[in-house]
Amino acid sequence: MSTMAPIRRTLSNTFQEFFDSEKSSGILLIICTVISLLIANSSSGADYLSLWQTYVGGLSIEHWINDALMAIFFLLIGLELQRELYSGELSNFKNALLPIFAAIGGMVVPALIHFSLNAGTPTQAGIGIPMATDIAFALGVLALLGNRIPASLKVFVVAFAVIDDLGAIIIIATFYTAQLSVGYLVGALAVWTLLIALNRLLRVMSLVPYLLGGALMWFFMLKSGVHATIAGVMLAFAIPFSAKDDDEKSPSHKLEHFLHKPVAFIILPVFALANTGVLVGANWMQEVTSTNSVGLIAGLFLGKPLGVTLLCFVAVTSGLCRLPPELSWRHISGAGILGGIGFTMSIFITNLAFAGNAAIINASKMAILSASVTAGTVGFLWLRLLPKPEATKSTMETMDLEQSKQKP
Repeated sequence: MSTMAPIRRTLSNTFQEFFDSEKSSGILLIICTVISLLIANSSSGADYLSLWQTYVGGLSIEHWINDALMAIFFLLIGLELQRELYSGELSNFKNALLPIFAAIGGMVVPALIHFSLNAGTPTQAGIGIPMATDIAFALGVLALLGNRIPASLKVFVVAFAVIDDLGAIIIIATFYTAQLSVGYLVGALAVWTLLIALNRLLRVMSLVPYLLGGALMWFFMLKSGVHATIAGVMLAFAIPFSAKDDDEKSPSHKLEHFLHKPVAFIILPVFALANTGVLVGANWMQEVTSTNSVGLIAGLFLGKPLGVTLLCFVAVTSGLCRLPPELSWRHISGAGILGGIGFTMSIFITNLAFAGNAAIINASKMAILSASVTAGTVGFLWLRLLPKPEATKSTMETMDLEQSKQKP
C-alpha cells in the first residue's frame, strides 16, 4: 500500500527573508561573542570593559545600546509578532495552539527550576532569565541542518520563540521596572493612543509620524521607569498592517523589511560585543556551580525541552491541537532543546534582574553562554540524526523543471 508523502509547508517570502537574516545574524553573533570573550580576558580587558561604561549624552554607551538600540530590536520583534498574529502561523487559532503551548511550557518549567533553587535568596530575581529563547541562534542552528528538517519545524520554532519573546517582554514590564513615574508613563500611553488613532481612525499610511511619535514614546518610557524597549513593541502594533501576506504597500511590511539587515548585522552584534565580555576568573568553577548558575543552566538546557515537549504532548493527547503532518515528537523535542539557547534575551534580562551587581551578572552570563552552547550543539546533533523528510511530488517536479532549464 502506497502512502502519500507529507505536504511541505510553503514559506512566505517575508518569513524566508526573516529566516535568512536571522541565520546569518546567528553566525555573526557567535563571532562577536568569541571576540568579546577573548578581549575581555586579555591584557586589554579592563580598557575594553570600561569603554562600554563611557558616558555620552547622559547615558553610558552600554545603556544606549541596551535601552535605545534594543528598542529597535523589540520593534522588529513586535512587527514579526503582528504579522504572525494577523497573517502567519498564529493567525489561525487551531494552528497557533501548539506553539502557544510550547512557549508556555518552555517558560514555566525553566522558571520553576530556577525558583526551586533560588527561592528566598538575592538571586531569586533571575527567575525570568531562563524563560527566553534566542531566535537568531536557534534559526542559525536550523540553517546548518538545511533540508534535513521539515519546513514546518522552522515555522514552529519561530512561532514559539516569538511567543517566548512576548512573554519576556511582559516579564520585563511587570517585574523588572524601576521606580515608576506615573506622569511619564501616562505621557507614553497618550502618545501610543494618538498613534493608534492615526492608524485606525485617520488611516495615515506614512511612516514618518509613527517613527517620530515612537521616538517620543521611547523617551517618556525611559523616564517612566518602565524599561524603554517596551516602547518598541507598542509602536509595532500602532503601525498600519495589511493582512495580505507580503503586501509591500503595508507600512508595517516596509519597516520590517528595512529593519531586518540593520538589526541582524549591526544592533545584535553590537549588543553581543557590549554584553558578553565575561571575565573567566580563578573562581569560575565556584561561579558556575552556584545555585543561580545551576538554576540557569538546568532551566535552559533541561527545563526548555522538558516544558516544550510535555505541554505539547498534553495539548495533543487531550485533543486541543494536533502535530503538523511532517513533524514527529522527536522534532518537537529537538525544537525544545534549541529553545534552550537563551543568549540575547537571557543576557538582556540578566542586566535588568541583577542591575548594579557585576559579580552575579558576570556569573549569570557565563552560565547562559554555557547552557546556550550546549543546547545548540545537542539540538543540532539530535535533529541531524533524524530521518530526512521526503520531498513531495510537486517539489520533485519543480526540481526537475529547474534542472531542465539549466541544461543547454
